[in-house]
Amino acid sequence: MYAFLDFTLTVVHLLVICFNLFGWVWSRSRRLHLLVSGLTAASWLVLGIWYGLGYCPITDWQWQVKGHLGEQNLPASFITYWLNTVWRLNLPESLIDAGTAIGFFLALASSLYLYFSGRKT
Repeated sequence: MYAFLDFTLTVVHLLVICFNLFGWVWSRSRRLHLLVSGLTAASWLVLGIWYGLGYCPITDWQWQVKGHLGEQNLPASFITYWLNTVWRLNLPESLIDAGTAIGFFLALASSLYLYFSGRKT
């Protein structure tokens, strides 16, 4: 059961990350992209006041599942875990966090620009 939950949360994580980065590209998905990006930013910044900057409830749930599977000493970020554990890149957490924030905010700025300018590109 926990292995299935871990797999499901990984898929959800990857879908949300990809949509946050690229959902603005298609004009039909921009409104949804703004909603998902807004929820992500609110989680990182507002919930982050209480749980730590960059807080993600999906990561929190997944780390609880991974704890039941025996994994320990998990990083704060799913992206850090994915890049360093799955892809074995061993990049510094601060570099991954900076890249995550830059990618997210560039995608959000692109989405806002295209949405409010009315461009169909």
